[in-house]
Amino acid sequence: MMNSQSLQQLYQEQLIKAGVEIQKARQASQILSVKEFQLIGDIWPEWETILAQANCKEFVTEQLIKLENHCSVYSLSKRLIDLIGALIGLGILSIIIIPIAIAIKLDSPGDVFYSQIRCGLKGKPFKIWKFRTMVANADQQKYLIENEVEGQLFKNKNDPRVTRVGKFLRSTSLDEFPQFWNVFRGEMSLVGTRPPHPEEVCQYQNHHYQRLVVKPGMTGEWQVNGRSSIKNFEEVVKMDLKYQQKWSPIYDLKLILNTIIVVFRAKGAY
Repeated sequence: MMNSQSLQQLYQEQLIKAGVEIQKARQASQILSVKEFQLIGDIWPEWETILAQANCKEFVTEQLIKLENHCSVYSLSKRLIDLIGALIGLGILSIIIIPIAIAIKLDSPGDVFYSQIRCGLKGKPFKIWKFRTMVANADQQKYLIENEVEGQLFKNKNDPRVTRVGKFLRSTSLDEFPQFWNVFRGEMSLVGTRPPHPEEVCQYQNHHYQRLVVKPGMTGEWQVNGRSSIKNFEEVVKMDLKYQQKWSPIYDLKLILNTIIVVFRAKGAY
């Protein structure tokens, strides 16, 4: 007879298998039945959490062991820039948080903040924070939305789940200000690679794992040179690897300055 621990392990294994099959179906643009969609709504949040808690070990550990951390991980100057930037960002956040919270609450029911599990340095899971820009049950509706991006990314320019206030927050990048807390905690950097979802990491090919040897960033090559206009996951990978090759504290400052310019122009954000 199986004990409770064995049953829990079996349950988690089945959830992971189900989640992978669902992801494959979406990648193949297969139409899901109503029953299958209801199953997604039931298991998806739990599946993502289980993958994160397991640190995606079944999928990524062997690959990441072979890779060394990027030199930027050990840079004191980069960390100093992060701390200064985080404190400035949190100071601005303390001013704008109340009016944004009121606007979000008046626009749609649900929480002010939205958190999601992402994979950080060497695949370590962490909880990323944003202002909520979608309806409260957006994750359960994800598989009713057409994906306009090739590969592991998920984007839709006219995503119906985005609220009116959410569109404004996204176009101005104000929705990302809570991530300054992630930077302050050392889970993210001001500049780095795009922070991936656990489901995304579990589908990585060999050359994709190099993205995980630096801390994920609030901004980076993709934010400055592509942002939401990018329609192919491999383009994101190329930009992330380009950042690693060109990295220096001065280059970080350059990308931060260019990000501010891009944000004020509201270029490529949705």
